[in-house]
Order: sequence, then C-alpha cells, then structure tokens
Amino acid sequence: MASHATGDGGIPPRDAAERGLKRIMTLGGAYGTRNYTVKHLRDQKGKRVLVETLPFTPEEAAAAEEAGIDTMKVRFDPRQPEPAAAVRRAAPNTFMAFSVPLLAAATEAEAVRLGYDAMAVGADAIMCQWSPRFIAAATEAGVPVQGHAGLVPRRSTWTGGLRAVGKTLDEALWVYGEIKALENAGAYAVEVEVIPAELLAEISKRTTLLTSSIGAGSGGDIQFLFAEDILGNDPPPYPRHSKQYRQLYKLKEQMQAERVAGFTEFIHDVRGGRFPGPEHVVNASEGMIGAFVQAVDGET
Repeated sequence: MASHATGDGGIPPRDAAERGLKRIMTLGGAYGTRNYTVKHLRDQKGKRVLVETLPFTPEEAAAAEEAGIDTMKVRFDPRQPEPAAAVRRAAPNTFMAFSVPLLAAATEAEAVRLGYDAMAVGADAIMCQWSPRFIAAATEAGVPVQGHAGLVPRRSTWTGGLRAVGKTLDEALWVYGEIKALENAGAYAVEVEVIPAELLAEISKRTTLLTSSIGAGSGGDIQFLFAEDILGNDPPPYPRHSKQYRQLYKLKEQMQAERVAGFTEFIHDVRGGRFPGPEHVVNASEGMIGAFVQAVDGET
C-alpha cells in the first residue's frame, strides 16, 4: 500500500498536486509522479513550445529537472540498463523518452520487447529510428513512441550523408511523407533533425504529432538540445545548430591541471623527504622499539 501513497520521488499526493505533478503508473507497474503524461504533452501542441534535453549522467538529469526542463530523452541499452535507470532515479518527476538502439530490433516482436524493456526500467515513452511497421507494433502494444525524421544520422546514407535535408521541394515532400507515415503508425511525437526552419513550421501545422526540433528552427512543438551542448562539456568545434550556455570543459581542464599539480607536489615531497612528516605518522611508545629489536635480534 505504501507505493500508492508516494511516487518515485517520495512525494505525497497532496504535495504532488500542488506542484502540478500527475500521479501515474508506468507500463512496468510502478507508481510515480510526472510533470507530463503523453496526453498532457499532446494537449500543449500549438499552445507553447516545450523544452527538452538529453542528459548523459544522473547529475545532468537532476540539474535539468531542478531547472524545470519539460521532457528528457535518455539513451537506453537493454544489455546495460543501469545507466538509464540511474538517470530515471535522478529525475523521477520528469517525462522521459528512452532512446532505443536501432539495431536492437529486427522484427516487430523484437521492437515490442525492446519497448517493454525500456518501460520496465522507468521510461514514459521510447524514441526510435524504426520504420512505421515496427512503430505500429509497439504502439499497438501500448508503448508510446517518438519517431525520427529529417536527418536521421544512422540512415544518412539514404539522404546524402550528414547534411541538412529538405532544402529541395522533392526532399521537403519526402520529409512530410515520412512524418505522416509515423503519424499513421500511431506515434505521438517525432524528432525532426536539421531541416529548414520554415519547413518545420509548416509541417508542424499539418501533423498531430508533437514535433521535437533539433537544428530545425523554432517552428516545432518542442525545442531539443543535448545537455553536452547546453553545458559546453566539450571544446569547439560545435554543431551549427547548438548553443553553449556554459563552458564546463574549461572547468574540466582546470581540474585536470589541478590533478597533475597535486601528483607532482606529492612526488616532490616524497623525494625531498617532506612527506610523510611528523603529523602523518604514528609513534611507538617509549622503549617499545628497543624491546622489539632486542627480541628480534635475540631470536636470530
């Protein structure tokens, strides 16, 4: 009965309601609280732009939730589910779509199984690069699915490599057709990557799917950017569509320099006889060492 009283984050129902959180049960059977459900997300379409990120660590996930990020994507590996589970625990009240590996499902049945595996770990939905046939199988099984259109990196050989897609009329119509196919398959959302901003704005008006924009301008329903880009985890060069709000890589460089300096000073102190000092050692009681030497030398 205790699981009915609080959510994953241990929030009593009254407090959850005051914070605008919804009480839910996951497909895996766990009670919890979330800022959004699929229904609430879909109700936001056309009303306001949501913000989304993909954290790589529990610390990033916790910070994103505290800051008020609307939704998150989380990379999920069914062979090693603990990293995704740790991110879920770090941000227990934020809607999360677990990004599942493309090559992990080769049949509709495997797609359903993979979706169930993600939901059992705590996903609220899955994000995939599957065909509409696989998406239809998963959604029929009750798994909310976000598809992927535009530049799909793992399928970029079909669209000419890692480049913008949809800059010609034929490509624009193709992107629109791909999104409508995902809609017809039962998806609730689609990540749209690196297409012209004006094109996404027009497509968003013509689909019931929530459109998550990454490198596709501000005309979508969700603005998506990786946490590593937002935080500046790595030095330049950066993707054109990204913006760095912090430069954590500089702090990492400073920390590494401090590590090197610490080890260097330790080496110098040992070689110079400065470590260990009197304050770092334990002294024997008076007379004990003399008695020890006498006892040892007497035995030999």
